[in-house]
Amino acid sequence: MKSDFGDSISNKVYEHRVLAKLTQAELAKAVGVSKQTIFVMEKGNYVPSLLLAFRIADFFKVNINEIFTYVKGTDGHDG
Repeated sequence: MKSDFGDSISNKVYEHRVLAKLTQAELAKAVGVSKQTIFVMEKGNYVPSLLLAFRIADFFKVNINEIFTYVKGTDGHDG
């Protein structure tokens, strides 16, 4: 049975996009997704696939860890 550990991925897509002076639509087109995908990702409501995360990092010419951060949750066990 799969356990929900509460892990998540935070991102800085919005910050990188704004610094690059791009619209959501422009970034979406550049990485091959819809504007809606960029919108929900920036709001923290969507975790991209690993492939998409690498595409975005490559587009901005940064290490993937500069945009996406793993946030460890808990498995509900104390030890």
